[in-house]
Amino acid sequence: MFRPLSIFIGARYTRAKRRNRFVSFISMTSMIGLALGVLAMIVVLSVMNGFQREMSSRILGMVPHATIVGVNPIDDWQPVAAAAMKNPEVTAAVPFTEMEGMLSYKGAMQPIQVSGVDPALEGQVSIVAKHIVQGRLDALKPGEFGVVIGEITARRFRLNVGDKITLIVPEVSTAPGGITPRMQRLNVVGVFKVGAELDGSMALIHVADAAQMQRWQPNQVQSVRLAVKDLYAAPKVSSDIASSLGSAYQADDWTHTQGSLFSAMKMEKTMIGLLLLMIVAVAAFNIIATLIMVVNDKGADIAILRTIGATPRQIMAIFMVQGTVIGIVGTLIGGVLGVIAALNVSELVGWVERVSGQHIFSSDVYFVSNLPSELQGGDVLLICSAGFVLSFLATVYPAWRAAKIEPAHALRYS
Repeated sequence: MFRPLSIFIGARYTRAKRRNRFVSFISMTSMIGLALGVLAMIVVLSVMNGFQREMSSRILGMVPHATIVGVNPIDDWQPVAAAAMKNPEVTAAVPFTEMEGMLSYKGAMQPIQVSGVDPALEGQVSIVAKHIVQGRLDALKPGEFGVVIGEITARRFRLNVGDKITLIVPEVSTAPGGITPRMQRLNVVGVFKVGAELDGSMALIHVADAAQMQRWQPNQVQSVRLAVKDLYAAPKVSSDIASSLGSAYQADDWTHTQGSLFSAMKMEKTMIGLLLLMIVAVAAFNIIATLIMVVNDKGADIAILRTIGATPRQIMAIFMVQGTVIGIVGTLIGGVLGVIAALNVSELVGWVERVSGQHIFSSDVYFVSNLPSELQGGDVLLICSAGFVLSFLATVYPAWRAAKIEPAHALRYS
């Protein structure tokens, strides 16, 4: 089989046992370092993807993807929901009212965001029913002023199902202060735990009770809550629906309340990826030291090749092939091991916890009590491509030096 001279000799140099053991050792450490750097990048970015997926599913499973808010209370929400469902991106539309206030219990207080929901329809747009740890969501009955609170709130106030708590909401009035507090006694009928900060800042009541607290008619709601297929399309989808309904309606979406959190998570992933890329770069550029030593070791071979007619371009290509092979092998080994580790890191951490008897991610301290991992093909491709490119660039200078060697000079001192 015909092979170009440069590829043939470069591959032969890579396989051959060198006289200089130290050069072989440096070459091996460069390959191992590159493999470890690629492995670390794949595992860390996969774990960060896993955490982002968990936070997205929990937080965006609780807060509205988008809402169509009426300028005035909406008397009949069904036509608005029907208009929203005509959009192919919308999967569900349910009534929704939101209030902000303070919870008070035995002198202790905390701010709370209260969502008025229809328990029979809430499962279409929220995951809260799947995360009830005490009581039931369908225990919210109109007129009974029941409330479902988060696990952090319940733990902070030491509340259980059946306890009573006071909700204080502001009301605009003609009094000199302009705002007067309105109090409502609520019965705790359920406790949810989604493993996020919402466990301490969110509570649910029946949408009819929310209307009564706002002094509206029982059938009036503040908005229609939407669930959409593509979360990142929510701003456009809600805006289009609100525009089609007229000036009496406005659009809101999750990016206004949670956008900064997910932007910070995306920035964190980018910065950690860049820092880990420095590890890959250091390992890749160790190839420079390896090839410089190889060039010095092969000075006589280079002189002989030049004497029998090899061009400087061919000499340069020989050592670029050798260095690139080292980089490709190291990157592929790291990529394969990284994929295997990323797919099994959750099970590995679980095994360590069972063997040691210690919980690395205790549910009492961390919102996510396991080590999630989500391997994305794009990340693996980007990391391996970066390893290939860096290892290739690392070969340029030593190969250029090899091409500049004068045959007479090399033979004289060999």
